[in-house]
Amino acid sequence: MKRTDYIDWDAYFMGIAMLSSHRSKDPNTSVGACIVGQDNRILSLGYNGMPRGCSDDEFPWAREGDDLETKYLYVCHAELNAILNYSGNNIKGAKIYTTLFPCNECTKALIQSGIKEVIYISDKYAATASVIAAKKMMKSAGITYRPYVPINQDITLHL
Repeated sequence: MKRTDYIDWDAYFMGIAMLSSHRSKDPNTSVGACIVGQDNRILSLGYNGMPRGCSDDEFPWAREGDDLETKYLYVCHAELNAILNYSGNNIKGAKIYTTLFPCNECTKALIQSGIKEVIYISDKYAATASVIAAKKMMKSAGITYRPYVPINQDITLHL
């Protein structure tokens, strides 16, 4: 009997990125990322949150207000966390699955680390200068990017 309930690699790795996003305490935008080597092995995971040692309860999560009272100066994005969490020597040629298209700052880190492909779910900030700059840098650096397209797979996990 042939098994028909398996999932393809993209669904598997994006599912792990999505699960990782649930570790984020950001009340508005939870993002997860999964870095995968050329041999389809998971190299690292990340989610958006405060830097190690900085309490999630002591730093702000607000989106608006005085700069020092919003999350933007403090939060470490999922993609950067995944790069920083990697404990190996080299992620050159790897790809990253992320639930939100990377910003320009994360893109710089992706380029410097050698990531060659970005697969994303949402590009809701596509019209912002940050994402426009990110795409321009990716194109220049030879990084490909594509939206994640599910292939007829509806998976529900009950944890």
